[in-house]
Amino acid sequence: MIKIRCATIINDYCIHLEFSDGSLGDFDCRELIARDTEMVRPLSDPAFFNQFFLELGALCWRNGFALSAGSLQQKLAQQGQLQYTEAA
Repeated sequence: MIKIRCATIINDYCIHLEFSDGSLGDFDCRELIARDTEMVRPLSDPAFFNQFFLELGALCWRNGFALSAGSLQQKLAQQGQLQYTEAA
């Protein structure tokens, strides 16, 4: 099971993700936030967005919204944004 090992803000609504299998990528959350659903609406506030945390290898926010490592990794791969370190 893939987990997020490390997540770091790199700029507005973009998070650098490092996965347990050695892959990594920068996930831009603006498209997700643009959906403007009840769960993602709070993420449009930069202060709230920046309060993400990792729980059981998933990217989470305090309103209960979570993105699994697998779904994020798949999205990055589809966008051609997933990279692998030499150690992987």
